[in-house]
Amino acid sequence: MTLNPAIIGDNAFAPGVTAATYVPDQLIAGRFPLTTDTVTLAAGQNLPRGAVLGVITATGKFRLSAAASTDGSQTPAAILVDGVNATNGDTLAGVYLTGEFNQRAVIFGAGHSVSSTKEALRLREIFLRSSVSAADPS
Repeated sequence: MTLNPAIIGDNAFAPGVTAATYVPDQLIAGRFPLTTDTVTLAAGQNLPRGAVLGVITATGKFRLSAAASTDGSQTPAAILVDGVNATNGDTLAGVYLTGEFNQRAVIFGAGHSVSSTKEALRLREIFLRSSVSAADPS
């Protein structure tokens, strides 16, 4: 990471001091309690934060929920907390089991959309909300 002394001041090159710019992704959309858990993400996936996951009935492993799946994962069950690369094998991953999420920031699998998943997620206390921007004061 390249540090910009103009942004972080005189401590830019002090030992043990690092700086990074925080850029919120707007995934969380409200104050409904967030409940998390650690699950096994099935091998062969590289998923971003906010991916809508389903559970494979036979194994209990999670995968990106796709509408055409017939293994149980077609039903949305959780939202991925952080991006996870499980390309080379099953990987533990954090998921949100409840909460309010910005419907523009969640990632849907093939055949899914806000309208096709909203009710199934609501039954699990995962609420998809439209983003609301602040009014322009001018």
